[in-house]
Amino acid sequence: MKRRLHIYGLLALFLLSVTPFTVSADNGTSPGEELNVKEFILAHLADAYEWHIVSTGNRHLTIPLPVILYSKTSGLHLFMSSRFHGGKRAYNGFHIASEGTYKGKIVESGDTGNESRPLDLSLTKNALSLLFSSLLVILVVMAVARSLSRNPLKPGKGFIGMMEMFILSVNEDVIKPSLGKDYKRYAPYLLTVFFFIFTNNLLGLLPLFPGGANVTGNIAVTMVLAVATFLIVNLTGTKAYYKDILWPDVPTWLKVPIPIMPVIEIVGTVTKPFALMIRLFANMMAGHSIVLGLTMLIFVTVSMGTAVNASMTLLSVLFTVFIDFVELLIAYIQAYVFTLLSAVFIGQARVVSHAGKKADTIKN
Repeated sequence: MKRRLHIYGLLALFLLSVTPFTVSADNGTSPGEELNVKEFILAHLADAYEWHIVSTGNRHLTIPLPVILYSKTSGLHLFMSSRFHGGKRAYNGFHIASEGTYKGKIVESGDTGNESRPLDLSLTKNALSLLFSSLLVILVVMAVARSLSRNPLKPGKGFIGMMEMFILSVNEDVIKPSLGKDYKRYAPYLLTVFFFIFTNNLLGLLPLFPGGANVTGNIAVTMVLAVATFLIVNLTGTKAYYKDILWPDVPTWLKVPIPIMPVIEIVGTVTKPFALMIRLFANMMAGHSIVLGLTMLIFVTVSMGTAVNASMTLLSVLFTVFIDFVELLIAYIQAYVFTLLSAVFIGQARVVSHAGKKADTIKN
């Protein structure tokens, strides 16, 4: 065990030694300039082309990330984001827009001065965090599966036991009741979704690398998860499910000549995953915004005097710690709710007609 810990420690030191850290100077807000809280919070919630580690005064320790661009005029470009020097300089005709429609994104300046977006395949902060969390989930699940396969009848201890508890809880309390006899077919997807969301939610609460990325607070990520559920629901739905959508059991005048109910049912197939997407995105974004807003109280009240600033600093710290503990609970709840609703929607799509139910009853 000690030998394994030594190996992990040496590996961590090696990774830190070869990580391309850069230190850049940034004047930031001028001494007499008022702090824009809204811009500060939005900037920290947004994606970035570098991973900020820590700041000391006007100097920032960051990890530059690879930039991959394809321009219609100049072709393919590969370089590190440190070339932009924190977004203050241009490189090869590209720069990070500080305002306008493409604010925070890499744009290309044309001969007429107009800004246009190249094909951007860069590895951003959220993308790197996404890859890291996915790898972490794979490694953890493989370790748990390997441990349980050695002695499946022996209850796990420590971390393995905790993971076994989570897996059994989601499988027995969420997946099996919602899907019935088909639960084994969809359990891999639903368990993956649960642990993927839960892991990213926890990493988003960590203030230090490799945490701090706003992955589940990014609507593009939640949209992909919702689309995955949407495809599974509608590609594996039964005939009875589609019959209930296209020809529901309602009075005929609600179906012809104007298909009122079929249209409502079709719209419902889209609004369900849309609700999944917005619920996860809004809750995680709101949590991060509240924590940043409470932290900003310290800096906003600096000009109000020492007594006011000291009291607000104490309140800010207390409320921030409280909200962080609440966010720990929300991190689990949001993963649980997304998995539960996905399982319910899939279970609704696996509905069996009355004739099929009678046949199953006779067989049993």
